[in-house]
Order: sequence, then structure tokens, then C-alpha cells
Amino acid sequence: MKLFGGKYFSVFLLLLTITPGFAEVNNVLIREDFNDLENWKLLEFPKIKRHTKYSIEKEENGSYLKAESNASASGIVFNKEFDVFKYPNARWRWKISNVYKKGNAEEKSGDDNPVRIIFNFKYDPEKASLSQRVKYGFVKTIYGEYPPHSSLKYIWESRKHDKKIYTNPYAPESKMIILQAGDEDAGSWLEQEVNIVKDYREAFGKDPPAIAGIAIMNDSDNTGESSVSYIDYIEIYK
Repeated sequence: MKLFGGKYFSVFLLLLTITPGFAEVNNVLIREDFNDLENWKLLEFPKIKRHTKYSIEKEENGSYLKAESNASASGIVFNKEFDVFKYPNARWRWKISNVYKKGNAEEKSGDDNPVRIIFNFKYDPEKASLSQRVKYGFVKTIYGEYPPHSSLKYIWESRKHDKKIYTNPYAPESKMIILQAGDEDAGSWLEQEVNIVKDYREAFGKDPPAIAGIAIMNDSDNTGESSVSYIDYIEIYK
């Protein structure tokens, strides 16, 4: 099924089961320091035999998420949603061991990244057009849940491209935003800061749905390669 989620359709369906929560602290709604994985759900794909391994690495100065991929794919999904208009900003720190030699955001065969931070936006049938209700309703009859309306994937891309934003080769409802490209900074921690609403408007030409969820992936099932990536923290804030 290529609609709405590309090769990882089920990751989007799982996001529909999460519920809002969390209290704001100093304008920060969510602060994940990866002391453990209690706030995350592991997602393994039934058609993919090898799964990416997610674990917590601890050091004297803190802990972080470690994602190890070897011709594999799986993801982890945060167990809370949030309102992107109330909390439009996100920041995190990530690092990779290497990019994929065959990786290419413009081709299905290269649709792998050593790290992705994904924001999936909830579908609202009350605000949908007739054609959308028919299309999304059809998917619901098959899978039992509505898929997400759309998604933004912030990626560390394997090669440099002429553009910053690309449509996922598997799904037009998914836009990929390249934050890093190539392996020049492999092995180094890099800070990222994005405005989700602004980026959605640039990618799709309109406002996003209000409610979104978070997922993380390191996948290499298309390229058949391997890498290790790390995330130190993620924040969602005003």
C-alpha cells in the first residue's frame, strides 16, 4: 500500500492511537532526554524481516537514543500528540556514523536515511473534501483506522540536492525536508531547530492540521546498507 505512508504505512496508523498529554514547563511542552524508552512504542513492519534496533546509551554526562540499522527498517513512535499551532517549534541534537552510498531522496530505491524525525498530522474527516473522505474512508475500511492527513520528515540525506524539500517517492502526502546532506559532518553532534508550521506551509502551500505526533526512524531496507545514528534530546515548544 503506497498511499498515505509509503513503504511504512503502519507507522502512521499507530500514531492514531496516541493521546494528548503533558504539562507545559517554561514554554516547553515536550522534553525527551532519552533516559529510557517508556514514552515510545516500537514499530516493526510485517513485510520487512530485519528491524532497526533502538536502545538507550548512557554516559557520565547523560544518555541518548541509539538507532542501529543493517539492511533493516523499523521505527519508534512517541505516545503523545500536540497542537502545532500552540507549539510550532521543535529542536533536537543528532549524530550519524555514516550516510548510505545508494541513498537518494528522489528515488524509491534510495528512500533510506540514517536518521529521520517525522511529524505526522491527524486526519479530520469533518474538514475534508468529498474526494478526501472517499479516499481516506476506503483506507479505513481496509486497515480499521484513518491514516494521517500528511507528514513532514526532517532527514539527514545521503547526498546533496538542488532543493531542500522533496515529495516522498512513495507517497505525495509526505514531504521530506533535508537538514543535512552528505557525510562531511558524520560523527559530529549537530543541533537542529525548526518551525513545523512554517515548514509545512512551505512544503504543502497551506496550513497543516492542528494535531501532530512524532516518530523516529533509521532505515536501510532499500539500500541494504548499515549505519548507527543518535539523538540526544527532542523538545517541542512555543
